[in-house]
Amino acid sequence: MIDELKKVILAGLGSAAYTYEKATKVLDDMVEKGKLTMDEGKELSQELKRNMQEKAQSIKPLTKEDLVAALNQMNFVTKEDLASINERLTKLEESLK
Repeated sequence: MIDELKKVILAGLGSAAYTYEKATKVLDDMVEKGKLTMDEGKELSQELKRNMQEKAQSIKPLTKEDLVAALNQMNFVTKEDLASINERLTKLEESLK
């Protein structure tokens, strides 16, 4: 379960990095084609970088409570639920013998 969560987080980070790379490539292409001046391209690139950094700083770290809340919303079985089911199953098996 933790591996899947890590993959989701890394995919999000990867897509953000990819978006930044694509945006800077578009800016570079516009400068090459003369649709933007070098100064405008640099300014837009710096603004994009600033925005990405601000958004990265505004993301709060995932706490254990956040993770537990997310898993509860997904209706995952808890250890307690599984232990209860095992106990009931054991009692049923004993009563059938």
